[in-house]
Amino acid sequence: MKSAIYPGTFDPMTYGHLDIIKRAANIFDELIVGVLDNKEKTPLFSVDVRVNILKEATKDLPNVKVESFGGLLSDYCKSKGIFVVVRGLRAVTDFEYELQMSQINRKLSDNKLDTVYFNTSLKYSYLSSSSVKQIAQFGGDLTDFVPGFVADMLLEKFDQKN
Repeated sequence: MKSAIYPGTFDPMTYGHLDIIKRAANIFDELIVGVLDNKEKTPLFSVDVRVNILKEATKDLPNVKVESFGGLLSDYCKSKGIFVVVRGLRAVTDFEYELQMSQINRKLSDNKLDTVYFNTSLKYSYLSSSSVKQIAQFGGDLTDFVPGFVADMLLEKFDQKN
């Protein structure tokens, strides 16, 4: 069975993320969506909430599992027997960062971890979690960016903060 991991912060998950998840799930037997628990960042949503959001959004994809992890991606992949990382690319600037990360992960895994890149679908090429949070902060319409239940959670979160 060929497994891959799509790691990220997913704060929040967007339709762009979901597009990559669905496309990767069509290629790999098993896709783990790895929600990073990075103690150095202060995400809007806790890791448990982000995991639950992704579980809800991918519930109709039987070969997708959502898990959280901390520490080095290469260590997590080794513990799971995963040798492929899935990443999405929106622009050339994404590629520069992703190339560096893939080379580091490959080195840390003794050349056993490869990265597969998916070009973001054109209709999501402008989309980022940061922009979604900014739109939500000002009460904007999130219909085209995230599932409805995520939009509700975002708007509620920012309403509580203001």
